[in-house]
Amino acid sequence: MSESVTDMTEKTTIKAAKPLAAMDEATQRGLMELLEKAAPLLQGRRFHNLVDLASLASDGVDMFDDAMVQKLMKAYEEGVGAAWSMSNAARFAANQTATAQVPSLLGLLRVARNEDVRRGLYFGLTFLSVLGRQMKDDGVE
Repeated sequence: MSESVTDMTEKTTIKAAKPLAAMDEATQRGLMELLEKAAPLLQGRRFHNLVDLASLASDGVDMFDDAMVQKLMKAYEEGVGAAWSMSNAARFAANQTATAQVPSLLGLLRVARNEDVRRGLYFGLTFLSVLGRQMKDDGVE
């Protein structure tokens, strides 16, 4: 009734060998080459890291519900829109400044009469203010 470990191992080996025998020679050769390449990963237990990475990716896919996808799509659209606006403004400004003479200091003040210029300057200065506040060393470590 009780089989020895050797008998059970032989039966398992015979069962495992049957599917291998059913494979054609090219498949067997490819499988052996794959095992030879994977041997360092298996021996160094680094293959476990790949399995963990696949598990992490699977968990990430499971987390993506419709609300998460909608949020990511909105963030992507807003990012692309902001990049497009910035590149469009930069191209326009580059074309304008390439053809115009460099204004004097008084000419710059005249340009500042334009409400759009003042709005842009205000945005730039506010942005730099926030950036400077974030860079300030509060002595907290």
